[in-house]
Amino acid sequence: MIFSRIIKSILGIFPIIIFLILWELMARMHLISGKFFLPPFSMVVSEFYNLTASGVLGKSFISSLSRVLIGFSLGTIAGIIFGILTGWYYLLDRTLSPIISLVYPIPALGWLPLLMLWLGIGEILPITIIFICSFFPILYNTSTGIKTVDKNYIKVARSLGASDKEILTSIVIPLALPNIFTGLKLESGMAWRVIIAAEMVAIPTGIGALMMRAESLMRIDIIIVCLIILAIMCFLFERFFIFLEMIFTGKWR
Repeated sequence: MIFSRIIKSILGIFPIIIFLILWELMARMHLISGKFFLPPFSMVVSEFYNLTASGVLGKSFISSLSRVLIGFSLGTIAGIIFGILTGWYYLLDRTLSPIISLVYPIPALGWLPLLMLWLGIGEILPITIIFICSFFPILYNTSTGIKTVDKNYIKVARSLGASDKEILTSIVIPLALPNIFTGLKLESGMAWRVIIAAEMVAIPTGIGALMMRAESLMRIDIIIVCLIILAIMCFLFERFFIFLEMIFTGKWR
């Protein structure tokens, strides 16, 4: 069993290794318009080391990470609470659904010009953008999960004397967890994509701002370093919620 997992892991990494080798060779042989268009992977690794050693990358990364963690956590908590309320209480759902349906399709970055006027350029701006990015999709997935729980389970529980609170906490929410985790997995990566875009446009610090400074200096190696950081963080956040989902639902799904 362990040996087969190791083989699968190696097979999963193998295409990436081949891609990096081809990238290095093609750049060294000037088959992709020279290093100013796409530098060799070894040059990217070297620049990653230089940025890390100088503290520039670490400072930018911490800025972006703290914004994502705060905004995503607040958006997740609020989204799950409101999702449970709208999924469980019919009247509340009928009251808020038109508003949610109107606001939900607006991209998070679509709020950026308005929020810049309201909040100014500061730490509250990117956190608010991440909150909006996370809140509505998680609310929608949570509410959908609550609504789609088999009503027969609820009827049986009520016939056995369970209260609404007991039904909600012991039956409905656990059965809605797959939907909730679907929203968390999707939005954890989206939060990183949104914060990078926001920092590129309006925030003077963070990974996105570092990318824009690199673009003005035509430093493609730095841009690629930032893109790699973005890809890794999206992957790690998604895997984290997959891991949590297996812990909470793996035994009975």
